[in-house]
Amino acid sequence: MIPAGWTPRTAFTELVGCRYPIVQTGMGYVAGARLAAATSNAGGLGIIAAATMSVERMTAAIRSVKDRTGAPFGVNIRSDADDARERVEVMIREGVRVASFALAPRRELIARLKDAGVVTMPSVGARRHAEKVAAWGVDAVIVQGGEGGGHTGPVPTTLLLPQVVDAVDVPVVAAGGFFDGRGLVAALAYGAAGVAMGTRFLLTSDSTVGEEVKKLYLGASDTLVTTRVDGVPHRVLRTPFVESLERGGRLRGLARAVANGARFKKISGLTWPEMIREGRRMRHGRDLTWAQVLQAANTPMLLRAAMVDGRADLGVMAAGQVVSVIDDLPSCEELIARIMAEAHDALSVLPATDNDH
Repeated sequence: MIPAGWTPRTAFTELVGCRYPIVQTGMGYVAGARLAAATSNAGGLGIIAAATMSVERMTAAIRSVKDRTGAPFGVNIRSDADDARERVEVMIREGVRVASFALAPRRELIARLKDAGVVTMPSVGARRHAEKVAAWGVDAVIVQGGEGGGHTGPVPTTLLLPQVVDAVDVPVVAAGGFFDGRGLVAALAYGAAGVAMGTRFLLTSDSTVGEEVKKLYLGASDTLVTTRVDGVPHRVLRTPFVESLERGGRLRGLARAVANGARFKKISGLTWPEMIREGRRMRHGRDLTWAQVLQAANTPMLLRAAMVDGRADLGVMAAGQVVSVIDDLPSCEELIARIMAEAHDALSVLPATDNDH
């Protein structure tokens, strides 16, 4: 019999210090201070998506979370950014518990964070990537299967997760296709130390995404993986705008990328030489063509159009396949409490093992 109020203690909860093995992922223009603090206050691990923020805004967001909660939280940054080292120093100075990375962090960043007692946790989409960063000394990994939103790979979570669990000796957090307590139990059974969710936390009352955009998510039934956003596979909601991107020619896409690059330059404050240097790093670190690097400017601008400006007709909405089974907007506290109750119920109905027969 599973006791009421059951709380699983896993290698991840022990490492990070959160109550429940549930992570809210760092979604650009979505995971700000309010959502991260609400998640951490509810017992999960909230993560600020700082890759789309300036260093000053990132610092302000960290301090805002600290004002709202005493629970551990994380910050997600791009390890290939020009100012990655500066951002790391801010996280250390501000006492951030977890440093999260969308790409493999550089070895020197891992070493600096570990020396300061900050947990390092990159996201990976392949077993070989997990093996590489584990050998470099990261503390944990988030492994995302193909069901997940945003940049994703072709291997489903049910195949990728056990491969990674068997390959590395650090806690593995499973992402891609999770939204309830049954999924949490399944992930733990596979050997994961927790689950990470993006779309499910986006669709909460604590998310700052506009209500009209949330309605589009709640009414959605389909996603697609497109390379027309930034040249690499990206899972988004199927919308008329995305379908127009799919129909558009290559030259039209590159022209849009140039225009978006200019807009991103204005908003970010980067100079053209800084953007070119950043493009070179992206090309080297991710094995991209120059056309793909140019298209990468589309990502922040097209996400911003939908998530900040509310213009779904002019932007894209990253979404995992779970969007088709989500139909409500609970608070983070209500969501996490529900997931844990569902996990308890899922375990309670499993057949008992009779050691005598």
